[in-house]
Amino acid sequence: MEISIQGGNSVDVSDAIFGRDFSEALVHQVVTAYLAGGRAGTKAQKNRSAVSGGGRKPWRQKGTGNARAGTIRSPLWRSGGVTFAAQPRDFSHKVNRKQYRAALMAILSELLRQDRLIVVESLSIDEPKTALVKAKLADLGVERGLLVDAELDHNLYLGSRNISNIHTLTADRLDPVSLVGADNVVMTRAAVEKIQEWLS
Repeated sequence: MEISIQGGNSVDVSDAIFGRDFSEALVHQVVTAYLAGGRAGTKAQKNRSAVSGGGRKPWRQKGTGNARAGTIRSPLWRSGGVTFAAQPRDFSHKVNRKQYRAALMAILSELLRQDRLIVVESLSIDEPKTALVKAKLADLGVERGLLVDAELDHNLYLGSRNISNIHTLTADRLDPVSLVGADNVVMTRAAVEKIQEWLS
């Protein structure tokens, strides 16, 4: 199949990558796993065994008139341990490489079907100026979206980073969350070819 490029040309793409059926369950699984993998999971609190002190019984078991106590580090006591203390944990979900790539293909195919994938010859600009990026996006009719190039264009990155709702990525850093969250995805011909080579 062919994808038309802004300006009249077209680029040949694989039906397996850009003509795939959309699987909501697969995309949901991969997006959830990607977001979960970004969680730090580093919160930690001390339980009664981790709090210092409390090595002996504070008073004898019977005869004092006080309630029974075995340690001053009980969760019931001031400065005691936390009852259900939070511990460091790994939130990541296992996703096979084949599933991950299939989800990316499904998202790209759906973007193309909905006319939200725009292919251009180049996104490069002469100077790192926000006004130049805004003018280029205005020509494409894009206000919110994702700009994808094969290699990092320093001028494009510097010129676009101050525009709200516009993000820049290279083709090898493409992820399902960025694609799903973008209203429109603008790709260069080189980025499309690199993505095809990666997902083939």
